[in-house]
Amino acid sequence: MARTATAALISAYQGRERPALEAIEAMEHEGEQRGLGRLVGVAACARAVLHNGLGNYPLAMEAALRGGEYQDLVVHVWTCGELVEAATRAGEPAVAAGARERLADWSRAGTPWALGAHAVAEALTGAPEQAEDRYREAVDHFGRGGLGVFETRARLLYGEWLRRRNRRAQARTELRAAYEAAGRTGMEGFAERARRELLATGETVRKRTVGAPVLTPQEARIARLAAAGHPNAEIGEHLFLSPRTVEWHLRKVFAKLGISSRREIDGALSVR
Repeated sequence: MARTATAALISAYQGRERPALEAIEAMEHEGEQRGLGRLVGVAACARAVLHNGLGNYPLAMEAALRGGEYQDLVVHVWTCGELVEAATRAGEPAVAAGARERLADWSRAGTPWALGAHAVAEALTGAPEQAEDRYREAVDHFGRGGLGVFETRARLLYGEWLRRRNRRAQARTELRAAYEAAGRTGMEGFAERARRELLATGETVRKRTVGAPVLTPQEARIARLAAAGHPNAEIGEHLFLSPRTVEWHLRKVFAKLGISSRREIDGALSVR
C-alpha cells in the first residue's frame, strides 16, 4: 500500500498528467478491491495535488472534497490543505473557509506542518491586511520543519499574492525561489506555475525541459532485470545485493518512473 501511495503522490507532484492519473487510478482500484478507504482517500488527495500544480482548480477542489469523505485523520488534514488552495482559486470562499477551520483545529498539535498549513489557509482566506504576515509565517514553519515541498508551495503562493498587488520586485524573489526549488525536486507542475507568474512580472524565464527522471546505473540494471521477470532474490544474487536492498531500489525506480508495478517498467523505460 505504501509503495502504491508513494508512487502516485510523487507522480502528482511531478505534474505529468497522464502517468500521474494512471498511478492514481491504480491506487483507487487497489483501494476499492481491498476495501481500503484510506488508499482511496490518498488517491483523491494525490489528484488534488496534481490539479493544484497544473492550475486546474475546480478539478482539484472536486478531488479534495472527495478525499475528505474518508474518515482517516491524516488523509483528512492533508486533503484540507489542498482544498483551501483549490477552493480559493476556484472562487468558492465558503468551501475554503470550512477547510481553514478544520486546519485551525489541527494546528493545536503545534507541529511545523500543522502550523504552516494553517498559516497558508489564513493567508488565502483571512483578512487581506494580515495575508503577508501569514505567508511569511508559513514559509518559516515549513522551513524550520525541513518540509521543503510545502515551503516551496508557500513561497509560490506568496509570490503569486505579491504579483497580484503589483509588487513585482518582491514577487520575483519569492517566485524565483519557488521556481528553482520546484525544479530541483521534480515538482514540475508547480515549477511551471511559478514560471508563468515570473513571466507576468516581466521577467524572462526559459521553459524547463521536462523529461523522465534519470535512473542511476544500479537502478537501471535492477529495472531491466525486474522487467525481464527475475524475482528480487535472483536480481540480488546477480548484483551481489540482498533482496531487501533490491526491493528498496525498485521502490525508487517506481517512484521516478511514476509507475506502481513491474509490468509497467518496460513501457516506462521505452519512452525515456
